Amino acid sequence: MIDYVDRVADEILADALSRAGAVLVEGPKGCGKTETARQAAKSEVRVDVDPRVEIAMGIDPALVLDGDTPRLVDEWQVQPLLWDTARHLVDDRQEKGQFIFTGSTASGEQAARHSGAGRFARVRMRTMTLFETGDSTGTVSLQNLAAGEEIRAVESSMNISTLFERMCRGGWPTNLELTLAQAQANNRDYARTIAEVDIRTPDGAKRDPEKVMKVLRSLSRGLATEMSVATIAKDTGINWETVSDYLDSLQRIFISEDQLAWSQNLRSRTPLRKAPKRHLTDPALALAVLNVSPEALVKNLPFAGQVFESFVVHELRALTARPVYHARLEDGLEVDALVEMDDAILAVEIKLGHSKEIVDGAAVSLLKIAKVLEGNVVPLVITGSGMSYQRLDGVRVAAVDTLCP
Repeated sequence: MIDYVDRVADEILADALSRAGAVLVEGPKGCGKTETARQAAKSEVRVDVDPRVEIAMGIDPALVLDGDTPRLVDEWQVQPLLWDTARHLVDDRQEKGQFIFTGSTASGEQAARHSGAGRFARVRMRTMTLFETGDSTGTVSLQNLAAGEEIRAVESSMNISTLFERMCRGGWPTNLELTLAQAQANNRDYARTIAEVDIRTPDGAKRDPEKVMKVLRSLSRGLATEMSVATIAKDTGINWETVSDYLDSLQRIFISEDQLAWSQNLRSRTPLRKAPKRHLTDPALALAVLNVSPEALVKNLPFAGQVFESFVVHELRALTARPVYHARLEDGLEVDALVEMDDAILAVEIKLGHSKEIVDGAAVSLLKIAKVLEGNVVPLVITGSGMSYQRLDGVRVAAVDTLCP
């Protein structure tokens, strides 16, 4: 049995329980939601496997929620009525930290009608970051960067080979102690389970597993690009309506996650493009779907750069617990990632390489984008390896294996 590994979400969940009557923890299957919730819970019920739940629901749903608090209600969406029951109990008790709901499917119709605003806080979990798996030195804090802290010079401990292996392994906790080959086999099985089983869970509708796999392969080839539904339809030979339905279902089970375009005001009058970039929940899933090995990535560095961009977006989302946007102006000026922090906007260019020429080019782009964004902009280049440091022009440079919250 693998010992529990501290997660970034631990503190986020503790804070949420201190300010709300209940907390909804969401994320893809296997990312560690239940184990993280257990660290904070005093009692639990597994709604999807406990036979007593069905009986209790027929008598009084509140019986399912009876127990020491915080009470973990795992896979609550199997019994949607529990959402309203918890809302009412939170109102009646007038106490914080009563329930932790976990689920691998986005809140359905019941939660949409009664959002739980003011009762439920929300925590989004993802697969493990380099910091959580012990592969990051944790010397560069994103929160501190946003607050104006300079980066002290430090050398990356990761080379391209080990980075590619980690990208192929992914961040699922169950893969931590497995060989790379075993982890990749698990990731392929995970993809197949999505196509054959999980894709049906949002609404129970039957979907063709082979067509789901085609959509997953298309998303994987177009990782971190602005793929339209029409492009995916053409790539797969599947009609637009079906592709749209499959994409919606993949998003509802947290497998596909779009990186939305920045929509805040600019100092420039040049319009922003609005297309999102496509990502999967962990880029290792894309590599599994395409059967790509670390050695294959070495032979196809342009695609490796795409995968690395998606990998860093995943890291930024998990480490900051904030939405990560991208921006592209009609005049061609663009930035790979924008994260709105408390004190600043992190503007991030993502580069697999770390040569002076590569970093110089990224810095020029960042300084241009900083002039058109409104607010305090902190320019940051995240590289695949090499030195982390602060340039004389104020641009920060950090290797991905130095990042922490």
